[in-house]
Amino acid sequence: MLNLKKVAVTGGLSSGKSTVCQIFRGLGAHVVSADKIVHQFLSPNTSLGQEVIKLLGVEIVIDQMIDRKSIANKVFNNPQLLYQLEKILHPAVFNEMNKEYQIAKDASRPLFVAEVPLLFEAYKGKDVWFDVIVAVLASEETACKRFMESTGNSEEEYRLRMSRQLSPAQKAEKAHYIIYNDGDFTKLEEQVRHLYHNLTQS
Repeated sequence: MLNLKKVAVTGGLSSGKSTVCQIFRGLGAHVVSADKIVHQFLSPNTSLGQEVIKLLGVEIVIDQMIDRKSIANKVFNNPQLLYQLEKILHPAVFNEMNKEYQIAKDASRPLFVAEVPLLFEAYKGKDVWFDVIVAVLASEETACKRFMESTGNSEEEYRLRMSRQLSPAQKAEKAHYIIYNDGDFTKLEEQVRHLYHNLTQS
């Protein structure tokens, strides 16, 4: 396939991005996750992992694994350190995404979909790599409830994390398509199927 569309799925915390991507996968799309790629790289056994340890200190290694919570604590209120971390991670993430895109292209997959939660915040300027951006929206009440149930964290933690990223409305403004996820899976699946059809037939 000469013109395999690159689709980014983004949105706020617990909006349903992963579920949308799972539906896309079930329809035949090649799906990747920016967070999962980062997780693969964040190992003391990788050269990139060693760079992160050198930047942030050996204390981020717990039980022979790089602890993402320790990383978050270190960069949370240190924009310069966060910038340096992103300079290490993000080129590697997009290099890996490009490899996955080539695999999908060679396999003649109908669509390439990447889940990138912080596309506009952490990957500034990289949104142009994608042909289509999809924002997944859920009400604040629904998303907060999902977040607390899935992570065990508090409402305060939800609001703190959300304050560090663009609002769902701002993400929607920057997106080409919006998918609404109020918790009804049938409605969600119907929206994704419709969008999949539009993207693969156009």
